[in-house]
Amino acid sequence: MYKVMKIFVCRGCVNPVTGTGYTSVDIGVNAKLDLVDKFCYLGDMLSVDGNADAAVETIIRIGWNKFRQLVPSLTNKDISLIVRGRLYSSYVLSSVLHGSETWPVRKENEVALQQAEMRMVRWMHCVKLQDRVPSTGLRERD
Repeated sequence: MYKVMKIFVCRGCVNPVTGTGYTSVDIGVNAKLDLVDKFCYLGDMLSVDGNADAAVETIIRIGWNKFRQLVPSLTNKDISLIVRGRLYSSYVLSSVLHGSETWPVRKENEVALQQAEMRMVRWMHCVKLQDRVPSTGLRERD
């Protein structure tokens, strides 16, 4: 057995996953098992070390994809902020938080999720960082 770099592509989310490991391990009955460092399972990134870094990174990317699909509706000034907030909560946040109850989240992961959420909220309100509007002020707007 020898180590090589293998690239696997998840058919569901088309995320390339690279892994190092033994090319194959014989598990008997003419079957071989490939070992990798991380892989995508049902849209959740699982890693061999058991931390949530890869899962959080993947879920933030999924959240941004969902958000970009809704940008015309979420930034439309003719739609009230209450309706846009409900749309954001039901579509974007639900996809981001799906499966998060099983993550062993560290402080760095929580900060990354909060930063991504605030970037989306600022985009919805058409507020730039240069405008110096505090995050609490954005959450309280109607």
